[in-house]
Amino acid sequence: MAGTGDRPRPGGKTLAVIAAEAGVSVSTVSKVLHDRSDVAARTRARVQRLLAQHGYPARNGPAATALAPGGFVDFVVDEIDGAWAAELIRGAEEALDAAGMGLVVSAAHGGGGSPARRWVDSLAARRTLGAILVVRELGQAQHRELLRLGIPFALISPAEEPPPGVPWVGATNWPGGLAATRHLVGLGHRRIAVIGGPPQRLASRARVDGYRSALEEAGLAYDPELVRHGDFTNEPAYRHALDLLRLPDRPTAVFAGSDQQALSTYRAAAALGLRVPDDVSVVGFDDLAFADWVTPRLTTVRTPLADMAALAAGMVLQLIAGERPASLRVEVASELVVRESSGPPPGRAARP
Repeated sequence: MAGTGDRPRPGGKTLAVIAAEAGVSVSTVSKVLHDRSDVAARTRARVQRLLAQHGYPARNGPAATALAPGGFVDFVVDEIDGAWAAELIRGAEEALDAAGMGLVVSAAHGGGGSPARRWVDSLAARRTLGAILVVRELGQAQHRELLRLGIPFALISPAEEPPPGVPWVGATNWPGGLAATRHLVGLGHRRIAVIGGPPQRLASRARVDGYRSALEEAGLAYDPELVRHGDFTNEPAYRHALDLLRLPDRPTAVFAGSDQQALSTYRAAAALGLRVPDDVSVVGFDDLAFADWVTPRLTTVRTPLADMAALAAGMVLQLIAGERPASLRVEVASELVVRESSGPPPGRAARP
């Protein structure tokens, strides 16, 4: 026998039908109906709208208060420009908009003065309800000040291991580096270079560690001459790619720690009269929109940046509501996307 919660309301629909419309399970709809906290903010808002449309009463608990219209959350990012930041901002904005809240975006490192001090002061001045932080540094002083001000916050892809009790969302970077390098090994490459981000950053270290693990798994020696570190952006990667591709025994493939670095490798190859992937294969990381537009289309490791930001927004909304997120550390799965920039090494035919 069906439970009473699944009976149709006057003029409404059963929870099973609402679940189908929302693209979720009946148990998820039930959790939202009974104000359970373990539902992502974007999903909760979608289900709440359908419940309201079909005659189910709104909840009045703390989670409902946090999602009530009005108020805003800050999104603080080191650099606003660029496709990477745009994807994160899109995900956070969509999740908060679905919850009836606004998003204020600011750059942590623009202008003069002390950037680390300035963005914390800005949050206090705006009386924000919460903050999503994508910053290179969350020092002890900043952490203490956020706690003193009572500003709930969550981090996205933190540069270092966050302080205990700080919620954060990241990607599975080590498996991503492993998958990218395994793909190149499987194509027959034996001299595979890597251009990573700053070695002190968690994500960069994990991606390079995944690369190294794939080499060891394949019985290939780790060659420090084939390892470079940049800052995930274009110019340092371009210089590193030129250096690598000018080596007497140059690599036949480059695993780049970001899509921007991958495009810089394209540029360096072209400057040296090399073709991608005929002379050198290239694999990126992130799967930004342009990865499917460039020629050749970029093989890369997809990280669902918008979903990561939506999860961080959900954590902040839970904290605003006085709830503790079900998990303080969430890693979203990365996925290798094979396109046209990777192929067998020169002189080796593609496998049938």
